[in-house]
Amino acid sequence: MSQCLRERIEQQEHEYLSPYASFSDESLGRDREEVPCDIRTIYQRDRDRILHSKSFRRLKHKTQVFLAPEGDHYRTRLTHTLEVAQIARTIAKSLRLNEELTEAIALGHDLGHTPFGHAGERALNRICSEGFDHAQQSLRVVERLENHGKGLNLTKEVRDGIRNHQTRRTPSTLEGKIVRLSDKIAYINHDIDDAIRGHIITEDDIPKEYTKVLGNTVKERLDRIIHDIVSQSQGQADIIMSSEIEEAIYGMREYMFKNVYTNPKAKGEESKVEDLLEFLFEYYMKNVELLPKEYLVMMEEDNETQERVVCDYVAGMTDRFAVGMFSKLILPRSWSIY
Repeated sequence: MSQCLRERIEQQEHEYLSPYASFSDESLGRDREEVPCDIRTIYQRDRDRILHSKSFRRLKHKTQVFLAPEGDHYRTRLTHTLEVAQIARTIAKSLRLNEELTEAIALGHDLGHTPFGHAGERALNRICSEGFDHAQQSLRVVERLENHGKGLNLTKEVRDGIRNHQTRRTPSTLEGKIVRLSDKIAYINHDIDDAIRGHIITEDDIPKEYTKVLGNTVKERLDRIIHDIVSQSQGQADIIMSSEIEEAIYGMREYMFKNVYTNPKAKGEESKVEDLLEFLFEYYMKNVELLPKEYLVMMEEDNETQERVVCDYVAGMTDRFAVGMFSKLILPRSWSIY
C-alpha cells in the first residue's frame, strides 16, 4: 500500500524539525482512540477541532481588558488568542519546532475564559466554593463541555499546553513553553496599544529603562523580543531569553499592572460586572432547571455537582449574552433594552 499524505508529512517532520520538537507520530495520543486521518497529522486535527468549536467562536464577544470600549479596534479575547498564535508560530517555525502543535495550544489556551475578562474570573472564583481558574476551565471545555458533553478528544500534548499556559506552571513540551511565553508577550504589547488608544497612558509615559531595551512601538518591541527568544533558544532543550530582555518584559508587566490593569478608567466598571455574574450564578443555583438540557444531563447522568455545572454555564457566556440575560431576568419586559 502506498504511503498516505499524513505519513509523508510525519516522515518530513523527522527530516526537518529539531530533535527537541514534538513529532506528530510520537504523540502520547488521545483518551479515546481514533482512526488516523489520511491527510492531516494528529496535531493538525486538534487545531481544526478547536478552530471549529463553539467556545472558540464565543471568544469574539468576550472582554480582553477594556469593558465595552468605544471603538472597533480594541482587542477582544479572540483577537488576543489570534495574536498569541501568530507570535507562537513565528517562534516555533524559527526554532524548527512543531507549528501545528504550537498553534493548537495557542488557539485553545483561553477557551475557558469568563465574560468580562479577569473580573469575571475573580467573581466566579469568589462565589464558587470549588474555585475557578480559567486555564483549568479551558481544559474542562475541551475535555468535557464541547461536543455535547463528549469533549474534543484532543491529544495529551495539546491539553498539557492548555493546562500549563500560565507563568506558575510548566508545560511538558517546548511548543507549550512557547505558547506560555507568547501569551505574555502578546497581552503586554497589545494592552499597551489599547491603553494608548484609550488615552490611559501615552508612549512617553512608559519608563525609559524598558523602552530603551524593548523599543518605542509595539512593532519594535515584538521584533526585539521574538528575535531574542529565537537567538537564545537555538539548539537548546528549552525556550529562553536573555536576562536583559526578560527583566525589561517583567518590568513592563509590573508597570502595566500599576498603571493600566488597576486604572479606574479601564477598570472602574468591574465591580458592576462582578455583581452581574454573581447574580446570574445565584439565580441559576436557585433555578437550576432553567439550564440548557446538556448541563442538566451532566448532573443527572455524570454526577457533576450543581455548583460546577452552573459555573460552567455562566463562564461560557459572552459579555453581551450575560448582560442580556441579566436584563431579561431583572427588568420588567417593557423596560428591557435587549
